[in-house]
Amino acid sequence: MTVQQAQIPAPAAGEASPVGDFRGFRRYWRQDMLAGFLVFLLALPLCLGIAMASGFPPMAGIFTAIVGGLVTPFFSNSELTVKGPAAGLIVVVLGCVHDLGDGDPVMGYQRALAVGFAAGVVQILFGLFRAGALVGFFPLATVHGMLASIGLIIISKQIHLALGVAPHGTEPLELMSQIPASIRNLNPKIAGIGCLSLLLLWFRPRLTWRPIGSLPGPLLVLLLVVPLAMVLELSRPHDYTFAGRSHHIGPEFLVSLPGNLLAAIAHPDFSVLATRESLKWVLMFSLIGSLESLLSAKAIDLLDPYGRRTDGNRDLLAVGLANTLSSAIGGLPMISEIVRSSANCDDGAKTRFANLWHSVFLLAMVASVPHLLNQIPLAALAAMLVFTGCHLASPQEFLRMWHMGRSQFLVFVTTIGVTLSTDLLLGLLAGIATTLLLLLLQGVPPHHLFTLKTEVIDHPDGTVVAVHRAAVFSNWLHLRSGLRKLRKKSKVIVCLRDTTFVDSTFLTKLRETVEDWKREHRELLITGLEKPPPVSPSPPS
Repeated sequence: MTVQQAQIPAPAAGEASPVGDFRGFRRYWRQDMLAGFLVFLLALPLCLGIAMASGFPPMAGIFTAIVGGLVTPFFSNSELTVKGPAAGLIVVVLGCVHDLGDGDPVMGYQRALAVGFAAGVVQILFGLFRAGALVGFFPLATVHGMLASIGLIIISKQIHLALGVAPHGTEPLELMSQIPASIRNLNPKIAGIGCLSLLLLWFRPRLTWRPIGSLPGPLLVLLLVVPLAMVLELSRPHDYTFAGRSHHIGPEFLVSLPGNLLAAIAHPDFSVLATRESLKWVLMFSLIGSLESLLSAKAIDLLDPYGRRTDGNRDLLAVGLANTLSSAIGGLPMISEIVRSSANCDDGAKTRFANLWHSVFLLAMVASVPHLLNQIPLAALAAMLVFTGCHLASPQEFLRMWHMGRSQFLVFVTTIGVTLSTDLLLGLLAGIATTLLLLLLQGVPPHHLFTLKTEVIDHPDGTVVAVHRAAVFSNWLHLRSGLRKLRKKSKVIVCLRDTTFVDSTFLTKLRETVEDWKREHRELLITGLEKPPPVSPSPPS
């Protein structure tokens, strides 16, 4: 998972790292409040859109962000991440609602809340039993394939809504095949709002006029399309004729929120939680949600000018606690959300309390003036999600995976193909299985896949960790565990001279560890690649 480098000023020489405790809250409340307010402006429309795309009521997305901001800062040490609903979980949540609802969306919603609650408990156990390191097990090509699959599925579902057309069917491949028909049968006024929103998001970074270019994209969209929706009288049901064809518009094309915040609270239906279908979704919620959250937190850590690092286990515990509470009142599952978190960095947040402030502003907004949110066109929210999906599954991502090597690209497209034709869990498993099969075909013995032979040698130049046999993604955790035991050493050398094979995931994670040690003012060197063993193509560092 990649993020653009935030333009955060480097800390002054000798400046202490801000800490997310009461002292940090008092010292940095102005910076954190401003960052929280700016993130709130970005989060508001995204929370609404993600909730509706997930088959949940729009207020569910707001509940999720509020709970995330009020709970996680007190348990996680992740200073710059913002917790909330994420586009990456739309596919999982919507699939759960459809699968457990038996044709009744309200029943599906309530049963999905029970799944979210149970998944939160699983994430708490992940944190308590220190399972955060398991994120290192997944091959990089599989993770990128999973994210690209999510992007394609989001596009396949939301593009029809941006055009004002109700598609037939729910499967991604079926929905993709219906895109040409939706273009032919689009509702001109609704499609105009959707296309305008998408163009604004696409070209906003290219706008040179500072008052416009500095606004968050979703906020810019709302400032323009909400008045446009009023001019088009979307709140009044009526028909109109365009190019000889009759079309209907009305309030069903606008967000619909209850006037009373408490009226939106819903509770889980645990009646089918013990069934095989529900347990499958609990696994997907907890596994994919934890994976995305840990990857996002790690990406945001790279933007922290103070070099602070998230404890993955504490973060999983915090997210799990927040997810149980969110599901108990009708909210979506949450993760460390990458877009809002990177904006939080850009906006000058100092501590984790910027996350809290953003939820306070959300709570104040929906509690005081919910009727204003009912003027937001659904097509604009759908366009925001299409834009997100295009970033996850961009042509550049496919080209980047191609340049990583044929084997990596095969894993990438296999993950995408299986996911689109089945579901995310099977796609993830297919990507892992394909990676293991390719390693076997490249000569890695089966008994080397999950074991790693290492030897620790004291040397005048530093402690040497000699790696033998094959070094691949599936045995990376063994080396990672060994390196953690050497944290008191100021200099460690990892020697790969005696390895028979090194795959790209292993090498990439080792290079990331080198950078982590550097930020801790310790030295980790990699040697033995001057005359390298067979190495699967690695991504550019």
